[in-house]
Amino acid sequence: MISFNYECDFSLENEDVYATWISDVIHSENKNIGEISYIFCDDEYLLEINKQYLNHDYYTDIITFNYNKGSSLNGEIYISEPRVRENAEKFGTAFGSEMRRVIFHGFLHLCGYDDRTEGEKNKMSEMEEMYLDLSYAE
Repeated sequence: MISFNYECDFSLENEDVYATWISDVIHSENKNIGEISYIFCDDEYLLEINKQYLNHDYYTDIITFNYNKGSSLNGEIYISEPRVRENAEKFGTAFGSEMRRVIFHGFLHLCGYDDRTEGEKNKMSEMEEMYLDLSYAE
């Protein structure tokens, strides 16, 4: 089950469209959907999570906690809406497009992709672009 939760004033429109898109991509990766929770929050909320659980004292747009069980994807994906909005402006892209990219980025981590090295970052970017072209949400 994919759920969307809000710890800020932001909320996604058409959650069912996002859930269908995410489900389709997960199945294309030969994975099963367990319990995946998206939690949308503000910068300060995500900064506290970053400090408390990762010992990082900086803002970020997303943090993914992976609780996978075999091929069943389970996890919590925290997204800072203000950080995504700022990144959209910084990169000259529409907010909706940047939000879809970040949403996808989170479950790519659950699918086993990483972005620690330059090669891994390039692979994740390639995967994001491929699946974003298939997205249903606008």
